[in-house]
Amino acid sequence: MLCGKLLKFGVAVVSSAFFMAGIAQAEESIIVQSTTSTQNSGLYKHLLPLFKNKSGITVNVVAVGTGQAIKNAQNCDGDVLLVHAKPAEEKFVKNGYGVKRTDVMYNDFIIVGPPEDPAKVGRMKDAPDALKKISNAKAIFASRGDNSGTHKKEVRLWKAADINPKGASGKWYRETGSGMGATLNTGVGMGAYVMTDRATWISFKNKGDYKILVEGDDDLFNQYGVILVNPKKCPKVNQAAGQTFIKWLIGEDGQKAIANYKLGGKQLFFPNANKGQS
Repeated sequence: MLCGKLLKFGVAVVSSAFFMAGIAQAEESIIVQSTTSTQNSGLYKHLLPLFKNKSGITVNVVAVGTGQAIKNAQNCDGDVLLVHAKPAEEKFVKNGYGVKRTDVMYNDFIIVGPPEDPAKVGRMKDAPDALKKISNAKAIFASRGDNSGTHKKEVRLWKAADINPKGASGKWYRETGSGMGATLNTGVGMGAYVMTDRATWISFKNKGDYKILVEGDDDLFNQYGVILVNPKKCPKVNQAAGQTFIKWLIGEDGQKAIANYKLGGKQLFFPNANKGQS
């Protein structure tokens, strides 16, 4: 009788051990510190199930502005960084926080605004000149103002226009301190011009009568990069799983999945991992 109970207990312990081992294996995961545009556009909802089916690895995304995502990664709060501010990304790697930066995909930035277009920038292709006209007209411009990749690009364009809009902060230049979707909502609500990435704009549901007014400038190019957080700086980084994700993302399957993601027949991101790495 006692032997039988011990046998059952032993089987239960072994079964429990196997079960827990299975759970541990099934729950292998990584954290990706990411820009908001990849999240807001729905790209991750498309990509991540495909990756998990292939690898069994769960990807948990922390979607914040690029500046905050980089800070989080520097604080070892992630395994992979996927953002869109190449100079800041290269600095991240140079300072030893990242192993290697690789191009993943691109799209572009656009400036949207109300149909009355008070600054008359419609159909302009020169983004700095368009910003200069907005400034001269003192037309309301809603900026993210959050050190995101989009905000960093906007600041560079203002500099190219030889204008410092900070002097008009709270007047015609409004800084939301919010993500792209929230800034678009605010901008539409106040009749402001807004610079946004095209993917977020395509997926944005509250366009109203807003239109794309400025597009096509080479300076509006928007490149995304991916970096493995350096395990020498952050020993808890899941290096193997993180590298598996990056390899898939820049490989044939990931690049094809990026190209296949469309909304309303429009492609949101264009893969280019094989065209440039640093």
